Amino acid sequence: MGKTMQDSYNGQGFSKVEEADLKASDMSQALSVYEGTVGPKVIDVTRLYGKSGYFTYDPGFASTASCESAITYIDGEKGVLLHRGYPIEQLAEHGSFIETCYLLLYGELPDKSHLADFDNAIRRHTMVHEQMQVFFRGFRRDAHPMAVMVGVVGALSAFYHDSLDITDPHQRMIASRRMIAKMPTIAAMAYKYSVGQPFVYPRNDLDYASNFLHMCFSVPCEPYEINPVLARAMDRIFILHADHEQNASTSTVRLAGSSGANPFACVAAGIACLWGPAHGGANEAALNMLHQIGDVKNIPEYIARAKDKDDPFRLMGFGHRVYKNHDPRGRIMRETCHAVLDKMDIRDEPLLKIALELERIALSDNYFIEKKLYPNIDFYSGITLRALGFPTSMFTVLFAIARTVGWIAQWNEMIEDPKQRIGRPRQLYIGPAKRDYVPARKRRSMARD
Repeated sequence: MGKTMQDSYNGQGFSKVEEADLKASDMSQALSVYEGTVGPKVIDVTRLYGKSGYFTYDPGFASTASCESAITYIDGEKGVLLHRGYPIEQLAEHGSFIETCYLLLYGELPDKSHLADFDNAIRRHTMVHEQMQVFFRGFRRDAHPMAVMVGVVGALSAFYHDSLDITDPHQRMIASRRMIAKMPTIAAMAYKYSVGQPFVYPRNDLDYASNFLHMCFSVPCEPYEINPVLARAMDRIFILHADHEQNASTSTVRLAGSSGANPFACVAAGIACLWGPAHGGANEAALNMLHQIGDVKNIPEYIARAKDKDDPFRLMGFGHRVYKNHDPRGRIMRETCHAVLDKMDIRDEPLLKIALELERIALSDNYFIEKKLYPNIDFYSGITLRALGFPTSMFTVLFAIARTVGWIAQWNEMIEDPKQRIGRPRQLYIGPAKRDYVPARKRRSMARD
């Protein structure tokens, strides 16, 4: 396909609908107000400093739109998540991850022919350069798989010089496909290295999720049979985590990309951000909480602690910072989780028994219902991934595989945006005012406790 990533998108963009007046003691400034396709209106403060000498102050950028985007829309109050206008529930129930990748990259769902071409292109890029095996052997065996992912993905730029020119749409397309294709291979290699097993090469006759499971769990000494229920669960997990608007890791990718950095370096930066326990590590934290509870008989004690506002203990995997009503991905993930548990017949496993009892309480206890502390996608995905056989250290790695397409779609959109500028947030400075240098011999000694 010779078109750029956005050629097929026919959105209306945004339009100016009114003006807002900003007033301070010594300043009055008219600011344009814009309205997108859906969602709240935004006040344009782009020229505020140049015209008035004022900055805006918004720690965490929770009330600031850093860009315009046509990829993903979230309404946290109503529990809505749309990719290019399509509800996440419909994509997860009826589509595939590869189909979702095409949608995020090109703006429309593919017809049968385009889907087959795209799927084939991804399959043909699954192998990594043979020399990259040396990178893995340079890590300690007990290295966290996310540390390995950050290093190896960043190193891709040292091997694929023909897709580093970000001004060339064709090279951007090749780099995008390469990362979507190679991320499962790199992740599986990180897993195999951590458990001391030989690397398993990808198989181009398998679909995306099946191929990943094959690379993780097959061994050379015996055949590995892929269970379609587990493969479908893996595919759904990838769909549900593919993109989530301007979250911390996506904003990191965009910020790194705004400097002109190559796409492999930008995605490596996104992986590093995703590693944080407040972001991609949430499902790992939920499993660690189950370990902390230890036994079903201890649940009442921890429920009481969770309800006590003076107790620092918090139930991980319940409620959501963005979704104030319900997580639209939660129902699909719950169904997927229970399908895997039924297929694996492991509901009596101690940790899973704790999880299922917590789920029952959260869905029936008035305290949880009133505060909308429902089990979220992280709670169910952690249980599911454990049932599939992954250690908790791999949970965020799997998140990175899924989110790669979102990062790449957002990165491409940023590159193609004519209004894109290098990211340069401002600050509210609270340090010392200007002061003069004093030679050491004349400085008054500072007492230290």
